[in-house]
Amino acid sequence: MKRKRLSQIEAEHFYGVHRERPFYTSLVKFMTEGPVVVLALESEDAINKWRDTMGATNPANAAESTIRKQFATSIERNCVHGSDAPETAAVEIPFFFAASELL
Repeated sequence: MKRKRLSQIEAEHFYGVHRERPFYTSLVKFMTEGPVVVLALESEDAINKWRDTMGATNPANAAESTIRKQFATSIERNCVHGSDAPETAAVEIPFFFAASELL
């Protein structure tokens, strides 16, 4: 886990998969407004467990005890991100962590 501030270029690159979507510009702006905390989790079924902890993308639909229900302000400013598949995690984790930082 570490705290960092994403540059405009980093945010544009990380969220590049959404470049053609209408929310891309506002997402990049949101992600560069302040520091972020990034973490790499390792556990049996880590992706699904983390996604359950995050809650639905739209905080209005998220379960009460989830991060998004408690802290998100809108679907676009939903306060937390998580990889959706092992293949995505394999790209996203090295974006933030050098191999030497992972145990």
